[in-house]
Amino acid sequence: MTTELRAAALESKAWPYEEARKLLKRYPDGKKDAPILFETGYGPSGLPHIGTFNEVLRTTMVRNAFHALSDTPTRLIAFSDDMDGLRKVPDNVPNREMLAEYLGKPLSRIPDPFGTHESFAAHNNALLREFLDRFGFDYEFVSSTDYYAGGRFDETLKSVLRHYQAILDVMLPTLGADRRATYSPVLPVSPKTGVVLQVPVEVIDADAGLIAFMDEGDRIEQTILGGHAKLQWKVDWAMRWVALGVDYEMAGKDLIDSVVQSSKITRVLGGRPPEGFNYEMFLDEKGEKISKSKGNGLSLDEWLTYGPDESLAFYIFREPRKAKSLHMGVIPRAVDDYWQFRGNYAGQELKEKLGNPVHHIHDGKLPTGELPVTFGLLLNLVGVMGDATKEQVWGYLANYVPDATPELYPELDRLIGHALAYGRDFVAPTLKRRAPEGVEIAALEQLDADLAALPTEASAEEIQNIVYEIGKTAGFENLREWFKALYETLLGSSQGPRMGSFIALYGIDNTRKLIAEALAR
Repeated sequence: MTTELRAAALESKAWPYEEARKLLKRYPDGKKDAPILFETGYGPSGLPHIGTFNEVLRTTMVRNAFHALSDTPTRLIAFSDDMDGLRKVPDNVPNREMLAEYLGKPLSRIPDPFGTHESFAAHNNALLREFLDRFGFDYEFVSSTDYYAGGRFDETLKSVLRHYQAILDVMLPTLGADRRATYSPVLPVSPKTGVVLQVPVEVIDADAGLIAFMDEGDRIEQTILGGHAKLQWKVDWAMRWVALGVDYEMAGKDLIDSVVQSSKITRVLGGRPPEGFNYEMFLDEKGEKISKSKGNGLSLDEWLTYGPDESLAFYIFREPRKAKSLHMGVIPRAVDDYWQFRGNYAGQELKEKLGNPVHHIHDGKLPTGELPVTFGLLLNLVGVMGDATKEQVWGYLANYVPDATPELYPELDRLIGHALAYGRDFVAPTLKRRAPEGVEIAALEQLDADLAALPTEASAEEIQNIVYEIGKTAGFENLREWFKALYETLLGSSQGPRMGSFIALYGIDNTRKLIAEALAR
């Protein structure tokens, strides 16, 4: 790490560096005998989703920022709460009737409805690991079941029993009367049914981990060690922070109260709550919070169908404390903004680079390559082409980009695939070209004549100058009205690209055909 980079990182206002400096303040002389530990949590009752990507990505950005500030080693664990009892049967799994028979039992002790793994949790955990590996995250996977059953949590579980009343004193004031009557920090696993029980618990011997509870009318004395119990999740969160020595974990705004209560319990257990911050939630097009059960908003697979993963990472990076809409309409802008910031990076001063989103997306190691056309321009092109193939798009690109080939521009080749999918599903259904009227007719006729006089290899700038001149002299109130007329009559949209660039890309002859079609309406 260069001295210059470290000095700039210590001053940078980019949020990952601000978060990383909390850890530097926590351990000004480094963490003794252990790496700084980052954690992200995952509930394996469902499939990995965009929220999982969001949390691991942002945590990774803070971890990378910390590496710029300190030589202290770090770890990132992805913790799966697979000891949790199954609360309801998900809608998107097979064999739902079979799963209904296991309600309340730990996810790791329920058969896999997909029939591919030893348990439902194992199936979803495998998907989580595949999901994280797909994006190249550096992490260690941790199973709650393995740690509970293997004794990793035993000493801290005993501490929970020793501080049982103090934990109740933290939690009970936050609960309603009905919940207070049955609340217990410890959830024993029934020896009769295997269900994770929500029943009051009596501590028999904290040092031995022994409790008593009622199970179907019988008083049961049972250890909480070895996977025979788990903790209520706010208590579990605190226990995990203490047992593992977690130093950093972020959470959504909806968990602010949980962070507060878990932090109090952590202190009761003699630990120190981790650093972290609460990020805002994603909203759908109507401004409502995205919910897995509602199915509103945008899934990870949907985004990655219509835009590359770095565009999603760019969108997630910016303004994490601000609620943002997450829907199909934000993808094209995110793609082009990513490339704009990436193009600016090489020419920036170090301070500016550290504030550039692409620095954090790529941890300062930006890929080579450039994008000779914008994603928006690609969408306009495929919009007028109709049902096109990638090869046909490359044919048009030859008008605009010298030596345009997929081999020279692999990222552009990938973007063409996204543009064709987005254009097919979201642009084409909305296009509606109207007939020109009034001064628009003569202006289009003049544009056709001026284009006819140009050589086929005319530059985008030459064409743009012609378009401007016509807009100034053809009787429009302002240039905006002229461009709007071009978009609506030639492209079928109320907004569009820089016309010089579009015409150079689409080709002068092809553009003259569009004008002829418009004038014939």
